[in-house]
Amino acid sequence: MKKSKGYKIWEKALKVIPDGNMLLSKRPDIFLPYGWPTYFNKAYGYKICDLNNQIYSDFSYMGVGTNILGYANKQIDNHVINKIRNGSISTLNSREDLILAEKLLEINSWAQMVKFTRTGGEAASVAIRIARAVSQKSKVIVCGYHGWHDWYLSTNLKDSSNLDKHLFEKTRIDGVPKELNETTYQFQYNDINSVKELIKKDKKIGTIIMEVKRNIEPKDNFLKKIRKLCDEKNIVLIFDECTSGFRESYGGIHKNYAVFPDICIYGKALGNGYPINAIVGKKNIMENASNSFISSTFWTEGLGPTAAIKTLEVFKKEKSWKYLIRYGQKIKKSWQDLSDIHNIKLEISGLDAIPVFNFKNANHQKYKTYLTQCMLEEGILASNAIYISTKHDKLIFNKYFKILDKIFKNISNCINEKENIDNLLKYPVSSLTLRERKSNG
Repeated sequence: MKKSKGYKIWEKALKVIPDGNMLLSKRPDIFLPYGWPTYFNKAYGYKICDLNNQIYSDFSYMGVGTNILGYANKQIDNHVINKIRNGSISTLNSREDLILAEKLLEINSWAQMVKFTRTGGEAASVAIRIARAVSQKSKVIVCGYHGWHDWYLSTNLKDSSNLDKHLFEKTRIDGVPKELNETTYQFQYNDINSVKELIKKDKKIGTIIMEVKRNIEPKDNFLKKIRKLCDEKNIVLIFDECTSGFRESYGGIHKNYAVFPDICIYGKALGNGYPINAIVGKKNIMENASNSFISSTFWTEGLGPTAAIKTLEVFKKEKSWKYLIRYGQKIKKSWQDLSDIHNIKLEISGLDAIPVFNFKNANHQKYKTYLTQCMLEEGILASNAIYISTKHDKLIFNKYFKILDKIFKNISNCINEKENIDNLLKYPVSSLTLRERKSNG
């Protein structure tokens, strides 16, 4: 087992940066301990060049979902470079804030006002603050992943497994004040009765924040029932579309279901790699932001909004979401076809634009590690989830599935006990990622 150059640097980083970096989803141990390239010198299209100048095809996270239009997109970068030359921040405000706000309101015709942050966790926290100001009630119900802030992680204070199906198992929450216990509750997607029970039990619930859709489809008009319940109980409804936004429609995925929230938050893809998040909402809700101190210096820099303005223009021109859906559906079908050929049981889920699969086997984590190991040897960064970009083409698609065919054949042999997966692994087994749970087969 030979450590990559990137991993050796990672071990140095662990000594001076707690956890090595700032984002769990970019830690090498969730991909391939010791072997993952870890750091990059350059990224363009769907290619990434590591510290050894080895070029890989990214058929994995694409910046953890930030780059729908590919890395170093010239149309967007040139737009941002012009802004840099004229100054990205000053004592005065950037007009781009207003331009972007107006564009987002054109896309979200149900809304009238917008606030901006630079990260998704901030956006969710701002939305929660505004919702509490409106409802004058402190309790929140969540469904999905909404960041690292105290209000969200406090869900685990009463039971350390409460966020297991939304985040990852036994999420550690040291430092979250115990006084926040039972200020945030969770419910499972499509379970409307559990939401009703929570509201009946605690009269101080004034906000519901949820992802519109993640891995499964809404059933029995679930989203409409949530909207109706919020109207009846005077509860503020927030849709967190930081991940899903602009992947399956020009705007939020909620548009596909004709169910509209009081507040919607967008992020990740909005700036195609540049930091920008938006809180979009109804005027009678959003104007309550003025009743609370919500302010940050770098929310006023101009590069994020500048990038977002151009990104929205390209989205609309290229109809990028249609490309993502079409390729995602092809990927899901090809996964299923290969699993049928090799008699491997898979659970295929996720948005069409972010297809995901899990091996329905107790050795899921080992098989996933083996997949990453083999793909890396062939110059592909891959795991069990793919954030599709418009730069992904037939070339990488065909190469990936040609290699995957061989990988599935070997995994099938392991399942049938003709081979031992432990003998095939050259590195330690990867760690669990966000939302990934141990499989019992």
